[in-house]
Amino acid sequence: MFISNAYAQAAAPAGAAGGLMSFLPIILMFVVLYFLMIRPQMKRQKEQKAMIDALAKGDEIVTAGGVVGKITKVSDGYVTVEVGEGTDIVMQKAAVTLLLPKGTIKAL
Repeated sequence: MFISNAYAQAAAPAGAAGGLMSFLPIILMFVVLYFLMIRPQMKRQKEQKAMIDALAKGDEIVTAGGVVGKITKVSDGYVTVEVGEGTDIVMQKAAVTLLLPKGTIKAL
């Protein structure tokens, strides 16, 4: 008496445009993710690889651990870094994070 009957309505036919419109927010999210996160990270990795490939004897560097020194020897995957007078460290090239301008280290 007081409760009215509820009837199911017929669903609108989903066309190709309706299917595309439901995926549009997800597609836009991936596009934004690519331009804000993935692309800049790939650019940074490319610059880091170019810097590591260009390491040469006499370059002043900072390592991942914060050690500052001058490169005395470069081999395929390793560099020898002088961190003090008569103190050399052998480390992987991948541990080099920053190439300093010439003349930055004056204490060596």
